Formats: sequence, structure tokens, C-alpha cells
Amino acid sequence: MNTEQFQERISDFIVYLQKERNYSTHTVRNYQSDLNGFIKYLSDEKVTTIEQKSITQYMNFLIRYGIDARSVARKLSALKSFYKFLQKTLTNVENVAVAIKTPKIKKHLPGVIPYEMLKAAFAIEHRRDRAIMEVVYSCGLRASELIGLNIQDIDLHRQEIKVKGKGNKQRIVPLGSHARAAVLAYMPERSNKESAFFQNRMGRRLTTRSIQRIVRKYLMQIARASGTNPHILRHSFATHLLENGADLRAVQELLGHAKLSTVQIYTHITTRRLKEIYDKKHPRAD
Repeated sequence: MNTEQFQERISDFIVYLQKERNYSTHTVRNYQSDLNGFIKYLSDEKVTTIEQKSITQYMNFLIRYGIDARSVARKLSALKSFYKFLQKTLTNVENVAVAIKTPKIKKHLPGVIPYEMLKAAFAIEHRRDRAIMEVVYSCGLRASELIGLNIQDIDLHRQEIKVKGKGNKQRIVPLGSHARAAVLAYMPERSNKESAFFQNRMGRRLTTRSIQRIVRKYLMQIARASGTNPHILRHSFATHLLENGADLRAVQELLGHAKLSTVQIYTHITTRRLKEIYDKKHPRAD
């Protein structure tokens, strides 16, 4: 495939990510930026035909100029996803990215906020904001999943919500009693003209950026919180479940992860916590 053909298909790929994969605006923007960055590199290097060595050389170029392994891995992932899309939608396209190995990434444990600290963050007078905080933590939602909720997705009688996750995959998640009470308190304030459950002052659907600002506002009030984005509430949701004896596969289902290995990072956190308890409580730990 030549660079011109590659570039022509990027816009179709972006539509596919938005419409069929249901990726967030932020994720789609990253894919587009990564693919455009590759095109720019090829242009600078005067490469006209894309081969496996073109991508390998690009990866080496990024590493040589100090781009961290996680970012390089993301850019490679974008290229691999793009070539899978090309093979699905075109004939006789060779996937020149498939055999390239992803750089090793140093694992970082996700931040977690202790429940006792979180309770203080939920003491919110603003009804919509409290409902947002409670639902994210009660259901372990991604920010994109939260803003995607419609009024018909929330079943207060059954105490559950229907969530549309990555790749348009739907799952049913229980709605805890505290979150249910917060949702009930907020409902009279929302406009019925819009199906979006969480709305701004204009009665329109909130954006991911709005959710990030709201969550940050309240988590910043917790003394030295180990993170202030919505994802830390999702991490805390998973960790607190595991610490209280939940099955790993059940947590996987609740989070909407396709692979169990994605959830296993949380076991490192709970193991670390167990070691702390052991060191404090066991008479012969020292």
C-alpha cells in the first residue's frame, strides 16, 4: 500500500471508531493523531510505499527521540488496528504491522482512594454532581459510559443500569442504594426534552471534559487524593470489591473488560494491602 492510499482511508477508519466501536472523542482523537504522525514521518523520510520495515523504522525513530515505551506502544496499536480495519474493508491488503512486537511497558499500579476518604467526597449538596460521583463509584463506569447513559438505561425498580461500553458491548450493572437515592434526588432537575440522563445547564448531554472537571473538583477536597480523574473512582470500585472478597471474574464482568488479564492488575493492589496488614498485625512479621 502506498502512502496516498493509506491517508485516504484514515477518515473512514475514524468514522468506524466513532459509529461502530463507540470510542470516546478523546480516544478517537488519539488514533487520528497517531496515524497522522506516521504519515508525517513517511513524508519527511520520502517513503512512498509502506512496508513492515517502514513501521519498524518509525518505532525506532520514536524511541531514539525519547518517546516513552507506553506512547510508542499506543502508536503501534493504532497502526495495527488501522490495518485490521483495512483488511476488513478492502481486498488484497497485507497487514504489515501484525508481526511487529510491542515495546515492553513498565506496569504502573492504578491509584486507589480508601473508602473512608471517598465518603467525604460524596458529601455534596449539588444534586447532579452527587449523582455523578455516586454512579461512577457504585457502578465502576468509564467517563464515556457515564455520559452515554440515557434515561431509559436506568431501572430504579430493579436497581440496575444498562451500560454501553467499548465496541458497543452492553452490560447490566447493579445500582447501589446510595447511588439510587442520589439519582432519584437529581431526576426532577433534568430536562425531559433530552434523553441524556446527565445534562448541563442547557439541558444537553455532558461531555467527557465536563465529567473530568466535576470529579476533579470534589476529589481535590480529599487530603492528598492519589488521583483526581474519573478513572480513579473506577479503580477504587474494583479494588474495594476485591478487598471485600469479590470474585475476579465477577469484577471483570462489572468493569466490562474482555480479558481477565486486564483486571488482574488490581490483585497486585490487594496483595500489597494484605502485606501491609500482615506487617502490622502478625506477631512475627518483623
